Amino acid sequence: MSIFYPDYSYQRVYQIPARLFLEKGIRALLLDVDNTLTTDNNPVPHQEVLGWLEQQRQAGLRLLVLSNNHQERVAPFARQLGLEYVADAKKPLPFPLWRALKKMDIPPGQAAIIGDQIFTDILCGRLAGCTSILVEYMEEEGYGFYVTKRRWEKRVLKHYRPRQWQPDPRMEGWD
Repeated sequence: MSIFYPDYSYQRVYQIPARLFLEKGIRALLLDVDNTLTTDNNPVPHQEVLGWLEQQRQAGLRLLVLSNNHQERVAPFARQLGLEYVADAKKPLPFPLWRALKKMDIPPGQAAIIGDQIFTDILCGRLAGCTSILVEYMEEEGYGFYVTKRRWEKRVLKHYRPRQWQPDPRMEGWD
C-alpha cells in the first residue's frame, strides 16, 4: 500500500460513523480545518459537522484540530467548537502530532487523522502511525500551489482502491 493511500475514505467527515472509531480502538481524532470541517478560510463550520462532532464527544472520543494554518485562523475556529488545537502543525511532519497525543496520553495507534489532502494529512498520519481517513475537499481552492497539488493528488489516487469498513454486528447500537 502506498504511503499516500488512506486507511479509509469518505465523501464528508460527517459521514464517518463513530462505530468505526470504537471498533478500531481509536480514542482521539485529529481534525484538519479547511475543506474538512468547513470550506476554505470560512470561519463557520459546516452545519452537519456540528452534530457529527457532538456524536463523537458522546462516544467518548477526544477531539483536536490539527492544522497547518496559522494561529489567527485556527484558534478562533477551534474555540467556537470547544476543541483543543495545534496551529502551524507542519504536516506531513509527525512531530507536532506526536506531541499533541503525548499531552493527551494517547498512543498514535489509538488516534485517527482526518483531512482532505494526501500530501499533508494522510502522509502525516501514515508517518505518525495513526489511522488515516481521507475526505473529499468541500470546494476546489483554484489558486496558488493548490491547483498543482490537487492535480498530483488525483494522479496518486487514480490507483487507490478504498478499503471497505464493515461494522461488527456485535457493536449494534453505536451508529
